[in-house]
Amino acid sequence: MDSAIDPRLTCPRTLPRRVPEDYQPPYPSYSARAATRIDQVVMSCLGVQYATEAQPEQAFEAMQHIISMFSGPDGPRHHDLSYHRDNQDHHNLMVVAYWLDPAAYARWSSSPMVADWWESDDRLQDGLGYFRETHCPRLEQFETIYGYQNDLPGIGAVMGAVTGEINEHGYWGSMRERFPLSQTDWMWPSGGLTVASGNPADGGRVVVKGHDNIAVIRSGQDWKHAAPDQQSLYLDKIQPTLVDGMNFLRDNGQAVGCYSNRFVQSIDLDGTLLGETYNVGHWSSLAALERWAETHSTHLRIFATFVKMAATLEELRLYHEVSVSDGSNQTSEYINCHPATGMMRDVCR
Repeated sequence: MDSAIDPRLTCPRTLPRRVPEDYQPPYPSYSARAATRIDQVVMSCLGVQYATEAQPEQAFEAMQHIISMFSGPDGPRHHDLSYHRDNQDHHNLMVVAYWLDPAAYARWSSSPMVADWWESDDRLQDGLGYFRETHCPRLEQFETIYGYQNDLPGIGAVMGAVTGEINEHGYWGSMRERFPLSQTDWMWPSGGLTVASGNPADGGRVVVKGHDNIAVIRSGQDWKHAAPDQQSLYLDKIQPTLVDGMNFLRDNGQAVGCYSNRFVQSIDLDGTLLGETYNVGHWSSLAALERWAETHSTHLRIFATFVKMAATLEELRLYHEVSVSDGSNQTSEYINCHPATGMMRDVCR
């Protein structure tokens, strides 16, 4: 049985595991594995926000322009598109893009094609909101888990390989123990969110500065290829419980250490909704995410519902990726977004 931790990142463990050495997981799961030597990755959430039904065409044109800027050698290795309506009744189109080389991302984001567009006064005057939330964890600062080994989403789509069955799953605390860094580091946070420039209440351009070990989770559910009866079971019996939990984090997350939670549905370039959802959540720490998962009623209901019906949902594809990163490897930028958008919500408290 494989370990989720890449052999080249294995070291003598100074922090204990939560299961005995002879632990055997109850079902198979897998992790993404780098096919070539990489040291750091980039995930960037690029969003377009609009407030009224009169602007969708303009917003989709802006999203398509962002995608057009991905062309060239420094563009991302993978990206996907999604839509969600937030609790301020604003519509959000989001492109989540991945790079395996922070230097390539830096060249892309600073290129005239991208920088001139982002920094143009037109972004302040075209009636749309924009956000760009980017974090760059080192390889030892993130983990992945999938219930399958083919066509991995998210960061798995660019890592290039996948493990065999892994040992570190099926128990509370296994998420943390899939982090290579967890062998020697508790990954405690430092400090809080601060406004580096601008004022969220005034709109315009705002930059929020993060802190060490903010945790980011992307957790997905894909029913596109499930049989009709399994799709109905998931959508009617399981998804409502999941939505309740995601809405709790969206609306009340600050009480449990969640800075931002977006539960999104995948779309194509024309905006057609696809049979896949995922959340992107930013947390004050990995420990805060763990506490909610292990103890909060909203997550325990999700967990219990999935466990109860898992045996009948073999075609439902579930996964997540979780990372922490250094404060210097995070940027959160907003243009004309409402002040409860993303990281601005809690920095305004």
